[in-house]
Amino acid sequence: MTLDIPNLKDFDARLREEAAEPTLEVPQGEPTKKTQIIAIYGKGGIGKSFTLANLSHMMAEMGKRVLLIGCDPKSDTTSLLFGGKACPTIIETSTKKKLAGEEVKIGDVCFKRGGVFAMELGGPEVGRGCGGRGIIHGFELLEKLGFHDWDFDYVLLDFLGDVVCGGFGLPIARDMAQKVILVASNDLQSLYVANNVCSAVEYFRRLGGNVGIAGLVINKDDGTGEAAAFAETVGIPVLAAIPQDEDLRRKSANYQIVGSYESQWGPMFASLAEAVALAPPVRPTPVSQDGLLALFSAEVTGADFVLTPATDADMRGKNAVEKKSLEVVYDNV
Repeated sequence: MTLDIPNLKDFDARLREEAAEPTLEVPQGEPTKKTQIIAIYGKGGIGKSFTLANLSHMMAEMGKRVLLIGCDPKSDTTSLLFGGKACPTIIETSTKKKLAGEEVKIGDVCFKRGGVFAMELGGPEVGRGCGGRGIIHGFELLEKLGFHDWDFDYVLLDFLGDVVCGGFGLPIARDMAQKVILVASNDLQSLYVANNVCSAVEYFRRLGGNVGIAGLVINKDDGTGEAAAFAETVGIPVLAAIPQDEDLRRKSANYQIVGSYESQWGPMFASLAEAVALAPPVRPTPVSQDGLLALFSAEVTGADFVLTPATDADMRGKNAVEKKSLEVVYDNV
């Protein structure tokens, strides 16, 4: 019996056509000299959105003009800033406006709170397109909206670090940002992602790029020290260590801003804001997989495991048949 799936061939053809398209060029207009464009990378779920929402809010309280742009297909960068409310994405809004024969306006996609201006690029639905190409398309739309004419002290770009396709590497590959900030915790997976971003920065520096790593923010710091050891190993500073604290967890879950002078956590985010502003971009020295494992106890990571090669008989299992050897064996004379 065969399943009759309508338009399956057409869908497959569209996917192949999209995959074969060359990478779109992103406009390379010069930002105003005073604007710091900073890309923040980290593993999904590590707390980038929490960190950025509170950092941007604190910067605004310090008198800075801040634009926060979510570059994650989940479109949740601004959720904490807007009390859990979903922000209309640029890509979705553009599609709807185009179908209606209308142009996208700033008020359709950009919203503000406490002096912070924020928007979400968005992305395709699962299985219906490439997230990286969605990011590229989103920046093209930002250019049409006048991105390089906007007047901000800081533009913070929230990027997913554990996706390796080209669109997510735009700030590094195209020198769109002056520097990168990493967010990680004391766990192997988040540091693996941070190390991958360091590798990307080093790769493009060798090709003539100028983007560097300004530092690492340790989120949910439990004091075990692996993230700090990683930062020292790759040669970047620790900009802040946000503790693993029940009050922070609870307020984050309730969409409450703590990056404010009215909060007990205000001084910590004020210090982070100053560090972010002043930290120069440096060229990191990424480590190997074994070097990364060495930062952790072997009991935690299994770093002392010895690889045992598989055999052809292992792979064949019950189908394994002993084959006669063609080797000529001579009797001892």
